[in-house]
Amino acid sequence: MADRVSCFTKNTVALRMEVLCDNCPPGGVGIYNPGFWGMNIEEGKAYNLVMYIRSSDSVDLTASLTCSRPSSALQNLASAPIQDINVSNWTKVELQLLAQGTCRTARLDLTTFKRGVLWLDQVSLMPSDTYKGHGFRKELMHMLLELKPQFLRFPGGCFVEGNWLRNAFRWKETIGPWEERPGHYGDVWNYWTDDGLGYYEFLLLAEDLGTLPVWVFNAGISHNDGVNSSMVTPFVQDVFDGLEFARGSADSTWGSVRATMGHPKSFPLKFVAIGNEDCDKEFYQENYLEFYNALKEAYPDIQVVSNCENSSGSLGRPADLYDSHIYSNAIDVFLMKSKFDRTPRTGPKVFVSEYAVNEPKDAGQGNLLASLAEAALLTGLETNSDIVQMACYAPLFTNDNDRRWNPDAIVFNSWQHYGTPSYWMQTFFRESSGAMIHPVQITSSYSDSLAASAITWNDTENSFLRVKIVNFGSHAVNLTIRATGLQASTAVNTMASRLTVLTYSNVMDENSFSNPNNVVPIIRELPNAAEETHALLNPYSLTSFDLALEQKAGVV
Repeated sequence: MADRVSCFTKNTVALRMEVLCDNCPPGGVGIYNPGFWGMNIEEGKAYNLVMYIRSSDSVDLTASLTCSRPSSALQNLASAPIQDINVSNWTKVELQLLAQGTCRTARLDLTTFKRGVLWLDQVSLMPSDTYKGHGFRKELMHMLLELKPQFLRFPGGCFVEGNWLRNAFRWKETIGPWEERPGHYGDVWNYWTDDGLGYYEFLLLAEDLGTLPVWVFNAGISHNDGVNSSMVTPFVQDVFDGLEFARGSADSTWGSVRATMGHPKSFPLKFVAIGNEDCDKEFYQENYLEFYNALKEAYPDIQVVSNCENSSGSLGRPADLYDSHIYSNAIDVFLMKSKFDRTPRTGPKVFVSEYAVNEPKDAGQGNLLASLAEAALLTGLETNSDIVQMACYAPLFTNDNDRRWNPDAIVFNSWQHYGTPSYWMQTFFRESSGAMIHPVQITSSYSDSLAASAITWNDTENSFLRVKIVNFGSHAVNLTIRATGLQASTAVNTMASRLTVLTYSNVMDENSFSNPNNVVPIIRELPNAAEETHALLNPYSLTSFDLALEQKAGVV
């Protein structure tokens, strides 16, 4: 049962465990936690256990990692005793459990043979080996790094607003010791979060990934209620406090909180978004100006993102960037390759902060068709990069046991993960940031089903002209690629050139845990690479031609 006896003022409820047996059964009695759809425990790895205990008597408790297998008794994977300590007051106990076996659906057991009453609170079990020691699974972070990300938008979109303001993300409630974070109900996606992944952790993750943080904050508006400009001042002040937490000196009020958490150096927070998909909400326009004017006066370098689009006319409000969310069926997303062709070149830049094919009949749980439509969109964003500054796919991750949205880029469970075709599609564009746009023109009887963009980029050894072409049709297409517009002293190095193709026989095919590499890019040599290269595009495919460039012999 639960009692309001915790030593943590923001989390007053603790678990009361009363043991009634004098001769308890083998294995003892107690409680267990299976984690989220089972804990992945691996042989030879260490797991750090933290918990708080209180009892008027001495305790004789055992912490164990156990595994229930079909047709067999509960298997003990690791255990450690907790005894001979005074816990008459709340006491923090820390243990490390070394696994002697592997189980994908393990659980944490706390058991005893001793009669009596004890209270338990804030029990946490974490792997000791996480990405840079900050709690994230290494293999999932490596998936992100493979995309060469330039920024991290957080903490989300609708999650920021809430269905009601009382359930919106409040950054101040997500910092400090994790034991003191009250958590909140995410009423848009219908789950409780303890906010262990909070504002500070997002800033730290951006730093660990080598990306710029982009903070989306609440504009005093939820899906169903809001405040007008006469009442928005506390929200504005909350944003200022959040900026001081991220950017302020270690001697400032909120910067000192950050320093106490272990990060005296400030974070390079220069991008903020005022709200999420709120442009048409009742109070957004007036609230936006309150935030914008105050931010620009105090932080002139801050880049402010508006929720209101400007792709076809005047925004009507000052902004550095405006937010564009692109969700639709596959054909519509493919055609949006030209969405920004006629966008005014003066005024705010474009931030496509969410895009995906999300109509169920086209997207499934992430298939080739969706990824090709999205690739076509990205070629359009790339060719319009003088006005489109940033873009990111959404959502990024989903737990396969609890899908709330389809599709997603990366799917995981407690021990497995894979990238959807949309994830692999993005690897074709990972060298685009900072690259030079190269003009490209397609002449074909199938041009209506094609999309293309080209860049020149450098790796550690070579320079490349990369031509990316999406064939969104059911016919194979013959093309000739002519490398024009290069310097007269430049030639194509056939030996170093290569071809990368994302395709499959069934355009609706997906990846899965059992077949994670069903639809993935295939890299091949390009033996006919030259200033004029003949190519065949597979039906329903994304093809990248990387023509290695070198100085012509005898040219200095």
